[in-house]
Amino acid sequence: MTQVLIIAEHDGAKLNPATAKCVTCARGLPDANITIAVCAADATAVAAQAAALAGVARVLKLENPANAQPLAALLAPQIVALAADYTHLLGPSTTFGKDLMPRIAALLDCAQVSNIMAVVDATHFRRPTYAGNAIVTVECAPGAKLVGTVRTASFEAAGGGGAATVQAVTPAATLPAHTRFVARAAAKADRPDLQSATRVISGGRALGSAENFKILYELADELGAAVGASRAAVDAGFAANDMQVGQTGKIIAPELYIAIGISGAIQHLTGIKDARTIVAINKDAEAPIFEIADFGLVGDLFQIVPELKRLVAGSRALKAD
Repeated sequence: MTQVLIIAEHDGAKLNPATAKCVTCARGLPDANITIAVCAADATAVAAQAAALAGVARVLKLENPANAQPLAALLAPQIVALAADYTHLLGPSTTFGKDLMPRIAALLDCAQVSNIMAVVDATHFRRPTYAGNAIVTVECAPGAKLVGTVRTASFEAAGGGGAATVQAVTPAATLPAHTRFVARAAAKADRPDLQSATRVISGGRALGSAENFKILYELADELGAAVGASRAAVDAGFAANDMQVGQTGKIIAPELYIAIGISGAIQHLTGIKDARTIVAINKDAEAPIFEIADFGLVGDLFQIVPELKRLVAGSRALKAD
């Protein structure tokens, strides 16, 4: 049996959808028995959410005051203390997972497979390389412990309906004292989180200024969408760094992605190619974005976007009536 341990990502109260996508990935392993580890000061609420995921057999609560903040240096030794019983340790390929999983692999002195996008079998995995232009199959040594990060854009979230057992454990691990939590600074927004939103609207350098991004915010509010930006728009100062979508930003897979004034550099396309429906609006009919778009509209974005907003608002008003 393949024993899989997934390290949960959460905010202390709510399980991140990335964890449910890791479960879907793990279910692709042959004869997988899936356990989720929840590290927190109080893991009760998050553990209950993890236990409800379909396909999960057991949830471990690692409760410690030191786990109030997700510091990789403190979490890694605790996970390593549990690792002996597991063949595969998985985490999401998010900021959390990219910080934590390499530490776990280093402490275990074992291989890590990064950015898993497909499971072939227990020792073979597919992952993208060269900005997604090539897909490679990585082979791991049979019988060796494996640490991996899961490309969440490549997997659907596992559904509910599960009834896993929840167990409190206290790993025999010595926590390092050289790392401490100082403060957290997070941008506040009323819109959905860019990484997990089902609808995303992104703007490019063609918007011309940060002030002009307001028309995207207005359309996003009508659609209940998150707002992103291309690297060119971020570099020009039109949008904040945490809004960047693409290979060097956030890799996302929303149900609907609307690219406005974005030409479609390969680095940007890498971050959105798993979106279910891609809509492109650009005045250049030869823009590369149209090659992957499901729907394309050639025209002036400053005329099209306000009209889209008007039509969406009108549709909502009709439904309300």
